[in-house]
Amino acid sequence: MTQTGADAPTGGRNRSRTASRVGAVQALFQIEQAGDNPETVVSQFTRHRLASGDAPSEYAEGQVPDADVRLFTAIVRGSVARREQIDAMVMDVLPSSWPMERLDPVLRALLRAAGGELTAADPAPSRVIINEYMDVAHGFFSGEEPRMLNGVLDAMARRIAGEAPRQAEASAPSVPDAGPSAG
Repeated sequence: MTQTGADAPTGGRNRSRTASRVGAVQALFQIEQAGDNPETVVSQFTRHRLASGDAPSEYAEGQVPDADVRLFTAIVRGSVARREQIDAMVMDVLPSSWPMERLDPVLRALLRAAGGELTAADPAPSRVIINEYMDVAHGFFSGEEPRMLNGVLDAMARRIAGEAPRQAEASAPSVPDAGPSAG
């Protein structure tokens, strides 16, 4: 079940990198659902939703307090730029009975944001990225979605690590069955 932005995660304290990831998920959701131009959404978020300084320190009224704007922008732009690659990796990991289109749109946004970070030129360690997005997922979902997200992201990270030495090759190795639970 999807929770409101007011229930989004911070673990009781504001963490700028986590806040950036929450904002990126929200922005990617908006881009997909409204068909908005990614640069327009990035601009809207940086001007109106990524609060800092004297702004409220809670996730209310769509605000994302204390976000790292550079990280937010990099995640959104990278996720959009590599969306086809990210979606292909997700589809390779998901069971064939659970197509990408069947996923909750917030879960798709989470997968794309995390995929954008995992496929970046100089990513944070995959365990850090996965743990951060698990925290974010728990802010939006209370069911099996975080566990599914963990399985998919773990399989994606293993695939990316396995591809790293062969990225110049035209074909990618197949992904072993990660066995995520689809609900």
